[in-house]
Amino acid sequence: MKVFVAGATGAIGRPLVSALAAARHEVVGMTNSERGLEVIQKYGADGVVVNALDSGAVKAAIGRVRPDAVIEELTSLPRDYTPEAMRAAAERDRRVRLEGGQNVYNAARTAGAKRYLIQSTGFYYGPGAGLASEADLLAVNASPGIAGGVHTYLQIEKRVLGSRDLEGVALRYGFFYGPGTYHDPDTGSVTRQVREQKYPVIGSGAGVYSFIHVEDAAAATVAALESDPGVYNIVDDDPSEMKVWLPAFARFVAAPPPPHFTEEQAQALGPDAIYYATRLRGARNDLAKRKLGFSPRRLEWLSKVAIEAGAGSKSGS
Repeated sequence: MKVFVAGATGAIGRPLVSALAAARHEVVGMTNSERGLEVIQKYGADGVVVNALDSGAVKAAIGRVRPDAVIEELTSLPRDYTPEAMRAAAERDRRVRLEGGQNVYNAARTAGAKRYLIQSTGFYYGPGAGLASEADLLAVNASPGIAGGVHTYLQIEKRVLGSRDLEGVALRYGFFYGPGTYHDPDTGSVTRQVREQKYPVIGSGAGVYSFIHVEDAAAATVAALESDPGVYNIVDDDPSEMKVWLPAFARFVAAPPPPHFTEEQAQALGPDAIYYATRLRGARNDLAKRKLGFSPRRLEWLSKVAIEAGAGSKSGS
């Protein structure tokens, strides 16, 4: 299959291009820099340097390729994951996802593509009992930054899933971890903050996070090229509360235990940080397992804690 990947050098783009090439698809990745082009070629694909906001250039590039499927992974996120950096980048990221994504979508339709896959969110579900399925509502009434992100994702999903001439697939990824992500255990921005004790557990710490390794996300995306159209939660099997996963992550990266802030003490971090820590809802992945053959790895830092706990109990018996 001939596949065009927009956003081919982001955290998910790199392992995705590699996985597509390994599956013997004919891959063309889009990037906005010559350096990005070198990365795409390194992973075994052809590449084009195009600004997603330049509608004419996007149309020309996709028109030359005439792909069977287009995968839209466009983002414009900051290098460092901090409340301040995320707020500063929010409008730029929104424009790239909406305007740039619309350019890619329009070009895909014009070029005769048959299938269109998008990146959506598997961690912004609204309140409810238990883990969220794809049928549950997203958190449209969350804190301002999160609600804004939800509205962006909903617009993207509506554009693609409502198409009459493209088979639309929305992949609701969990929080990425693994190489090149904020949770990269060696170089990640979150990892650095945890080591510096600048990433606290807030309040109850009852917010439930759903993670996904970028390589597992890439594998699920490749499978979705030939699945039924629709929405899929691409999350791991270990949704866990912040008060559980964050101390375990700190141990995993050899950091001191994270500090604990009350909600009042965390006001300076902003309402989004408090929402994440106390109200986030995890997601379930049953549909992806059934339809995509999805089999995510165990969350690495929880696995290590379980192994160490088991070893400790054996040595003490």
